[in-house]
Amino acid sequence: MATTTSTLQSSDALADARWQDVMTRNPQADEQFVYAVRTTGIYCRASCPSRLPKRENVQFFANGQDAKAAGYRPCLRCTPDEPSLSQRQADIITSACHYLAQAEEIPTLQQLAAKASISPFHFHRLFKRITGLTPHAYAMALRHQRLQQQLPVAPTITHAILDAGYQSSSRFYAQASQRLGMTASERRAGAPRSVIYFAIAQCSLGAILLAQSQKGICAILLGDDPALLLKQLQDQFPKADLRGGEQAFEQQMAAVISLIDKPQLGLTLPLDIRGTAFQQRVWQALRDIPPGQTMSYAELAAKIGQPSAVRAVARACAANTLAVAIPCHRVIRQDGSLSGYRWGLERKQSLLQRERDANTEGGSDAD
Repeated sequence: MATTTSTLQSSDALADARWQDVMTRNPQADEQFVYAVRTTGIYCRASCPSRLPKRENVQFFANGQDAKAAGYRPCLRCTPDEPSLSQRQADIITSACHYLAQAEEIPTLQQLAAKASISPFHFHRLFKRITGLTPHAYAMALRHQRLQQQLPVAPTITHAILDAGYQSSSRFYAQASQRLGMTASERRAGAPRSVIYFAIAQCSLGAILLAQSQKGICAILLGDDPALLLKQLQDQFPKADLRGGEQAFEQQMAAVISLIDKPQLGLTLPLDIRGTAFQQRVWQALRDIPPGQTMSYAELAAKIGQPSAVRAVARACAANTLAVAIPCHRVIRQDGSLSGYRWGLERKQSLLQRERDANTEGGSDAD
């Protein structure tokens, strides 16, 4: 009996959440369910612009096939059996990303827009909304990724630069330090002379290690054992010169600890984000999730324009080494339960609860 009661309560909660999506015409829910109206015999997607039915006449189904099996027919206005607008837009940007990855030269915005059959202005806005980057920035990130892969194995640095897609070595060297965080020769040698400052402290979540390169914060690690955190940093930067943080470094540590305790304050410190182009897209999307809100892995994959890459998105979240600054703790399972977290589920739950509490307190102050 207890199991039956719990199942009914879970079902009611899911129906209430879906009804909320229908009332707000939430396009992100279009791929999750359809709703049918008993009085009309029609089923719609969540974002259907038709007049809202009465709640008591609504029935929810996982997909159109289930609704059809129950005797309902698809709405002619929102066409729930066809790809949604968000899905069509995601497909356009996914195709553009594949095109950019394969292009020998970076295509112009006009060329990309023409290939997608939409205006350059609309394409640029759509691409940035879905990927978090402009088309040009995305293309440069791909080049940067290829360059990092080529530098250790290419016969010469020039070979690596040209194989990565740069048209001339002189053009690359003008931006080399900014893109690599060091010279190309240092990157090719495994960054033996790069200096990374670090500090270890205690916060409300246990031990915390903060590391900073010349470009910005490059690691925020959480755990129980300070010695283990230091080993993780050494493994992440095996050839770097690790130095204990100077007294001025305490200000950065205080800012990060404040972010943990008061997430609504945000973090203004520069970040040295190191990852593949795909990882950086995922991490940028994570940074766009407001404190106190969550997103499923499937929703995150759809947001970056690759709805089928749910597992790759999960791996990118797990590869994040900038705890709280890149808030991978805001990603949960589709059913609302907590999933794995690099620094432990208890810390994830604590971070989410603090953000919810901060939002509640902010709302009370406003009232």
